[in-house]
Amino acid sequence: MGAAVERGASTMRTGVITGPGAARVDRVTRPEPGPGQVRIRLEGCGVCGSNLPVWEGRPWFEYPLPGGAPGHEGWGVIDAAGTGVDGVTPGDRVAALSSRAFAECDLAQADAVVPLPAALAGRPFPGEPLGCAVNVFRRADIGPGDTVVVIGIGFLGAVVTRLASRAGARVVAVSRRPFALEVARGQGAEVVLPLTDHDRVVQEIEQLTGGSGADRVVEAVGLQGPLDLAGRVTRVRGRLVVAGYHQDGMRQVDMQLWNWRGIDVINAHERDPGIALDGIRGAIAAVADGTLDPTPLYTHRFELARLAEALDTMRRRPDGFLKALVVP
Repeated sequence: MGAAVERGASTMRTGVITGPGAARVDRVTRPEPGPGQVRIRLEGCGVCGSNLPVWEGRPWFEYPLPGGAPGHEGWGVIDAAGTGVDGVTPGDRVAALSSRAFAECDLAQADAVVPLPAALAGRPFPGEPLGCAVNVFRRADIGPGDTVVVIGIGFLGAVVTRLASRAGARVVAVSRRPFALEVARGQGAEVVLPLTDHDRVVQEIEQLTGGSGADRVVEAVGLQGPLDLAGRVTRVRGRLVVAGYHQDGMRQVDMQLWNWRGIDVINAHERDPGIALDGIRGAIAAVADGTLDPTPLYTHRFELARLAEALDTMRRRPDGFLKALVVP
């Protein structure tokens, strides 16, 4: 977004991650939308678990990051449009798929934004993670009467729990945090189990299912241990859905167990923008009709000047934390 400039009508503030665990806010020239693009005056951007590696630091990252990166959960109001833009206009409130949303403004392709209805006016709407949860739910193919185990109750796991319970499934929520288990109860989980003793969790689920295991298991932690547990509690011909962010190295799986049980293993991270946008549309519909109310799941809010604190809070995940929003 360019070098720092003086304050003025054509400038904006943007967050810059300058190194592992370090960030600042620069004032830079406000970007102008090119052909097929829109500029969004951001109302906020969610902090995602996938931001953690670049915040902690890895040998392959180069710092400083571009201004606004890696913010990709933004929403706001279109305030300018480039040539050739159809379907949206300045003044439209939208959720966007963009990549530099830790800022006051960001650019997005016009076909990568979804208008927000009047029913959501004034409500925060980080569309990308909500759409991600909807797509995880869809890939899990959850129906009435299914026993669904959700391992990991962060923001994603909580939303999936809500969607699954509203679909008529019996949801078992598993988490290491007592606070998160209470959240899961509020989202419709019938049974909650602490993620402490894996053998005990397996035994409890076997008792709940008459020894058969769960029809659907959603792993939403992103670590080796919970992935192992997910395989152990999936029934014969059941479905294991990987929703966690596995970004800290190689994984090993019990292929003998997976093969013997003939389970379906789904990687529910969508990389097709069209499918991601369709998930956002599904989330909009779910929130608008009351199926889903994510507002209580936005537990922390930080001004842009406190970007470093927001990212560090996501890293520490203190008691009571599910989702942080960064607002300009």
